Amino acid sequence: MSRVQYDSFGEPILAASDREPITASRVALRSGIGLFWVMVVAIVAARAAYFDPALSEKFAGVASLFGHLRTVVGV
Repeated sequence: MSRVQYDSFGEPILAASDREPITASRVALRSGIGLFWVMVVAIVAARAAYFDPALSEKFAGVASLFGHLRTVVGV
């Protein structure tokens, strides 16, 4: 007879099965992980390829404009 374990809310925890996951489940898991990392590499590569340094200078100009407006308004 196995002991029943309970979670922090008092609900019984079901015993985990000891059998190995089926092959289709392992294939789906590995293909999903692979697809995730391929997407990560593609997004990072696209951002590196299409990076525009002039865009950050435009944001700096807008930030300095708001800084000047704050000093003029006195907020």
